[in-house]
Amino acid sequence: MTTARRTLRRSPRRRDRRGRGLRGLMYPPTIPASRTRAEKFDAMVLEALEPIEQRWGSELADLDLAVDEVPEVGETSPEDVVWGQGVLADVGVPLAQLVPAGVDPEGLPSRARIVIYRRPLEARARDGADLADLLHEVLVEQVAEYLNIEPDAVDGGEG
Repeated sequence: MTTARRTLRRSPRRRDRRGRGLRGLMYPPTIPASRTRAEKFDAMVLEALEPIEQRWGSELADLDLAVDEVPEVGETSPEDVVWGQGVLADVGVPLAQLVPAGVDPEGLPSRARIVIYRRPLEARARDGADLADLLHEVLVEQVAEYLNIEPDAVDGGEG
């Protein structure tokens, strides 16, 4: 025999248990508070690149910029990990990498790119201003390596 009580138990639970309405977004998507940490980081990267791009725009036309969460590591032992050329590391942890132009695994030509690693940079910054400064320094170092010039020249010296 089926009672009303058993039928209620079998029905799917509703998320509006206390009559407060359906749960939704806390902030409308149009305001900055609704952006994720990754989206905020991407915006900071573009902001840090802007003064460099204004000065060196024509030389950087064939350079791409990418952001990854963490670097890809094949070895787990710190003694076995060896970072190749183009990696900017701090205490053995890569912060960014310059990948030269070449041929990808499918045999197609690839453009040169700078890969910024979000988590290691966020871990080293105390606050937003510190992260912006660190991003600028990392980008200056990587662009200088790409252009084969001194970092001081990228950041405002003579090029």
